[in-house]
Amino acid sequence: QVQLVESGGGLVQAGGSLRLSCTASSRSSSSDTMAWFRQAPGKEREFVATTGWSSSAIYADSVKNRFTISTDNAKNTVYLQMNSLKPEDTAVYYCAVTRVPGARAQLAYPYWGQGTQVTVSS
Repeated sequence: QVQLVESGGGLVQAGGSLRLSCTASSRSSSSDTMAWFRQAPGKEREFVATTGWSSSAIYADSVKNRFTISTDNAKNTVYLQMNSLKPEDTAVYYCAVTRVPGARAQLAYPYWGQGTQVTVSS
């Protein structure tokens, strides 16, 4: 069982930046894939970005060139650096882990964090 704990959310003005962190209680395999999803009010949860501990990142088109996902293997932590934030980025952000490389579908992820709120004001 992997436990994930997110942090770093908050309130920021449009154009600002935030960095989210997600620390896993354990890393069962070097092939694990980590991801960020988000859910805006009244909308379904959607894919944001994913990366493996030693593989390249994949981004949703809506965040490409603004968000960067990265990992710190020694700390079992995945980060989401969010720049040039827009009001439409407002959502609860969740991290998740799977063994499926490059997975974007929520159903592929068995382990989830509790979520952290990001609010971008205009």
